[in-house]
Amino acid sequence: MIPLWLPALVRLVDFDGDWDCYLEATYEVYRRDFVLSRAVFGGERLALKRHPVAHGKDATFWHIVSSGSVEDDRLPDLRRFERICWPRAIIDNASDPAVLVWENVRRSDRRVCLWLPGADYLVVLAKRSTYTLLWTAYPTDREHTRSRLRKEYEGAQKS
Repeated sequence: MIPLWLPALVRLVDFDGDWDCYLEATYEVYRRDFVLSRAVFGGERLALKRHPVAHGKDATFWHIVSSGSVEDDRLPDLRRFERICWPRAIIDNASDPAVLVWENVRRSDRRVCLWLPGADYLVVLAKRSTYTLLWTAYPTDREHTRSRLRKEYEGAQKS
């Protein structure tokens, strides 16, 4: 079930297929949600990776809207672009029972996962000593990903 607070998708078709216009519009959503207004999670400010800047856009933006395992070879992902409004909404509504929240460790980094299974979407935050970093966000539309996340969440609840 998709909660009412989750914003509508931002679709390329709504910009008549104009990629440049779409890219600028989605970046402005990102700026509105994370640069111009500071998000907070767990009482700590939410920080962003600004560098390396590519095509005048922050690294965190590119990480949220692209996919691929090699950072320099990531490709734009329309499903990620369409959901550019979702990370802030999920962070702001993390206390909603629809959002499953747990901590895990990835490569010695403490991460916080905010998963909205009803919309198949995950936001990942990285905990630092004095702030929390918006790490990534992506659709969880593959069954093996959903199964792994369910197991992680259930394991975290038992701890």
